[in-house]
Amino acid sequence: MRIATYNIEWFTNLFADDGTILADGEWSARYNVTRKMQAEAIARVLAAIDADALMIIEAPDAHAARSGRVALETFAEAYRLRTRKALLGYENQTQQEIALLYDPDVISARHAPETRGAPRFDGEFFIDLDVDAQPERVRWSKPPLELACETAAGQKFRMIGVHAKSKAPHGAKGREQVLRTSIANRRKQLAQCIWLRWRVEAHLEAADPLIVLGDFNDGPGLDEYEKLFGRSGVEIVIGEEGAVRLREPHAEMALARRLGAAPTSARFWRRDQKRWLEVLLDYIMVSPDMMDRAPVWRIWHPFDDPECFGNEALKQALLDASDHFPVTLDIDL
Repeated sequence: MRIATYNIEWFTNLFADDGTILADGEWSARYNVTRKMQAEAIARVLAAIDADALMIIEAPDAHAARSGRVALETFAEAYRLRTRKALLGYENQTQQEIALLYDPDVISARHAPETRGAPRFDGEFFIDLDVDAQPERVRWSKPPLELACETAAGQKFRMIGVHAKSKAPHGAKGREQVLRTSIANRRKQLAQCIWLRWRVEAHLEAADPLIVLGDFNDGPGLDEYEKLFGRSGVEIVIGEEGAVRLREPHAEMALARRLGAAPTSARFWRRDQKRWLEVLLDYIMVSPDMMDRAPVWRIWHPFDDPECFGNEALKQALLDASDHFPVTLDIDL
């Protein structure tokens, strides 16, 4: 079975409120990429990775007058994708949902929010992350998608799709405001990851086969603000030394190579530096019992993955579709 996570930048902009695909010559949210180009690029990438279940980060918006599920299923039908059934959890106010697009012949899934170990992800979490001994109230702007899944062969497992808080100081002006905003965002991102880790530990204690996947907007050694808190959010979710830890080889490589090369899953243009910044933000973490099922991870990077680089059409599609690249997990389920 192949399970994937893919942050598709502003996927929602490719759909009208009734779910119609806007595959036309108007500009998308991608620089110098039309909506038709982006839609076709996304379809090419999804066909190439051919996942049985795909966790989409930044899935189409969902609210009273707009269905993200309809948009995704319309897209799958239009481009004849095998993953033709969509499932969303809690709707959010950011126009960027978390959704599962899957092949119903291979896997079944249902939204299964939990309270074990921590509050529901659409609720509130109180934790003190500074020195004032007063707990701060934390909410998810994009509540994780908790799923109970079962394969056609009868294997049951849990999945949690994640889009953690961005640490970027959006809207901040001046050095001091940038600093304050960056630290506040880092604090909230860490709080979300602690909240998530509590849920992970409840699943581990219950011996639930578990996959945690998505965009964590974080990783070991990514920014100087990590030094203030001593660890990254990814390290928190994976687990401390001595605890039962989730496994993720790309994260483990980054931890082992803080001063050297590490895998990357996203590519952003730094206007101030006039260069591309490549970072590892997207992960598929598995519970230790999953390591007995021959897992193989892959980042579909257009320049680092030899097959992607050697396929000109796929390479261009990966660059046109999003600023993130898919991560896949092949596993015997």
